[in-house]
This record gives sequence, C-alpha cells and structure tokens, in this order.
Amino acid sequence: MVTVLETWRLREEFAGRSLELMQEMDDIVGPAAHVDPGWCEHGRFFQLHGSPGEIWMMYTWRTRAEHEVFIKNEELLLTDFYDRYCVGPREITYFDELPVDVDAVGAAS
Repeated sequence: MVTVLETWRLREEFAGRSLELMQEMDDIVGPAAHVDPGWCEHGRFFQLHGSPGEIWMMYTWRTRAEHEVFIKNEELLLTDFYDRYCVGPREITYFDELPVDVDAVGAAS
C-alpha cells in the first residue's frame, strides 16, 4: 500500500471557497475512484494555515503503479476545474509508511 499526497493550489481569489471547491472536485473524481480496485480509503483534506489556497489531500492506494494509471483518466476530468480555480494541476507525491513502534518502552543503548 502507498500513501498519496495531492497538493492543490487554488488561485488567491478562490482561497475562501476551499471547502466548497474541494467538495466539487471530489464530486467530479470520487465516484470512479471509489469503485477502482486500487482504492483503499476516502481522502482527508488539510488546509495550510499560512496559505489558505493550498490544500493537501491524503489517502492510501493499493500500489503506486496502479494509481499512476488511474490518475491519467482523472486528469482528463479535471481540466476545466484546473482552468477555472487552480494556479496549475495538482502535484502528487508518494510515501511509504515506516512501521515505527510508537508504543515501545525504553531506549536502545
């Protein structure tokens, strides 16, 4: 499983409508994502404090390769959304989670 981080940058004049616009974006691409075999969970959305037009969307997908194939179709659906509201296309970054034992007691010597 891979963690996907999408960085969305809304134009300054639309920063106050971040919630509404991210819902609109999710309505465009969500239905196809939710039935794809690579889909693992709903995305979570985070708004950057110092730059309210910057939104991070984070979710997991089965594999990076499957996600890269899937998003090619999403890009076609998002062209108008990008043109109207964004400074450019979303940026996508992939992460692997490290299995750190956060409940471990004591420190290694």
